[in-house]
Amino acid sequence: MSEDQLLTTTEVAHRLRIKPETIYAYVSRGLLDRVKVPGERISRFRLADVERLAARTQATRPERDAAPAMRTATTLIAYGRLHYRGLDAAKLAPATPFEEIARWLWTGERHGEPFVASAETVERARRASAHLPAQARLFDRLPVIVAVAAAMDPLRFDLAPATVTALAPALLATMVDALPPAGEAAPDDGLAARLWRRLTDMPVSTAGLRALNAALVLLADHDLAASTIAVRVAASTRANPYAAVLAGLGALDGPRHGAVGTSVYRLIEATLREGAPAAVAEWLRAGGLPGFGHALYPDGDPRGTALLDLVAELPLEAELRRAVDDLIATAVRRDVLPNVDFAVAALAHAAGMGPGAGEVIFAIARTAGWVAHVIEEYAQPSNRFRWSSGYTGPPPASA
Repeated sequence: MSEDQLLTTTEVAHRLRIKPETIYAYVSRGLLDRVKVPGERISRFRLADVERLAARTQATRPERDAAPAMRTATTLIAYGRLHYRGLDAAKLAPATPFEEIARWLWTGERHGEPFVASAETVERARRASAHLPAQARLFDRLPVIVAVAAAMDPLRFDLAPATVTALAPALLATMVDALPPAGEAAPDDGLAARLWRRLTDMPVSTAGLRALNAALVLLADHDLAASTIAVRVAASTRANPYAAVLAGLGALDGPRHGAVGTSVYRLIEATLREGAPAAVAEWLRAGGLPGFGHALYPDGDPRGTALLDLVAELPLEAELRRAVDDLIATAVRRDVLPNVDFAVAALAHAAGMGPGAGEVIFAIARTAGWVAHVIEEYAQPSNRFRWSSGYTGPPPASA
């Protein structure tokens, strides 16, 4: 990459691990120069200048102020693109099986043998999750399934990379195969085809399966997202891989993370009923517009673009196609672009999936990335994440 490469404010903040407002403080103090590009409204910064500032600030930052580093060779988000071990995820998504991407994340090798689970483990996990109440979401079954898979694995406390890599395909297969079927079995034995059967009763099509597989690929990892940090903290205590995945599922269930997919699904529902202007106005009044914009992709989420291109190839009903197009047009007028959550919700509507499908797709996909981060974390010193607290309570009582 050339040192003449220009970075956006968001990319500089990510590189320096600082807030955007700190960048402007550096500019005002003469530590960083802004570059104006003709025809653009945003400021950009030279990569060489940013690298020099990074070396200076990291060398002088007191050790006590630095949080323990989570270093990863798995995923890079930079210059508006998402890369898995150096490969562009959006370019891989349309034609690469999810299984191949998962193994690439774990080992740096690409081969796509089917993911297979023990029939006994799948049956026990299915029976255990069937005891949940009728109002339970499909996502609620996943922690139960993972817990059963852990209990069935006598080698779960073997943290060697080879052992973790060996158990991961069966874990992902169990998470999919233990979900209750909603439709007929697909002729394809790939994980995406098996997941399709759990999410919708619509017959699987080549275009639909391609889109669902692409969604899994695009969501497989995203650097140090909140759920991945939870996974790595759990792994740092030497929690077994299943327990680390359970930590990730807990963080993913938040409405500001994986569960945002349900909100986007409801936004599209509201647009189908009321039209885009009314639906957008109501969501803005409620506090925000889910499914649009991403802090790490100021010029647009490449994952959303790649998946929406595949969704557009599906035989969408005219009303749904119009709702999706109108929502995008309305958001673009507000200078925000659709992200991957919007694309997954559009896929869910097009494929006849329910409102909770996006969360399940997200969880299955991201488990692949979590396993990669678990393997990396086991190679680091244990129990290394002990942050200093900022106590704000009452002073200690006198004796």
